[in-house]
Amino acid sequence: MIILSIVALSPVTSRFMEGGPIMMSLILICLLLALFFLVKGFLSLKNDLGKSRKMTTLASDVSLLGLVIGFLGSIFGMISAFDSIEAIGEISTPMLAAGLKVSFLTTVFGCITFILPRIGILILRALQKE
Repeated sequence: MIILSIVALSPVTSRFMEGGPIMMSLILICLLLALFFLVKGFLSLKNDLGKSRKMTTLASDVSLLGLVIGFLGSIFGMISAFDSIEAIGEISTPMLAAGLKVSFLTTVFGCITFILPRIGILILRALQKE
């Protein structure tokens, strides 16, 4: 129970929920799939080079999908923020900054989803050439 409350209150979890649980969950699924394909590619490196290359391609495609979903979530967030501004009329600068911060959280997480597997992909491709 204590562990669950620590996880629920962590800054990462709060940022995850601020970014929108649907888009952030999709990006998280892409990150986990990319890491799964990378691990599978590393494990099949010695036995089956073709399968390892296929897993590298899949990891690359899924990480790119996570990046694109992040940008799409950012666009949706900005549209939502501008709709709120339009409905209210006048808006304060801190309120606008908060809306923009929330819209960019998906972009940041999408970039992380792209960069982390990309490092593994570079290492895996270097090992495949040996």
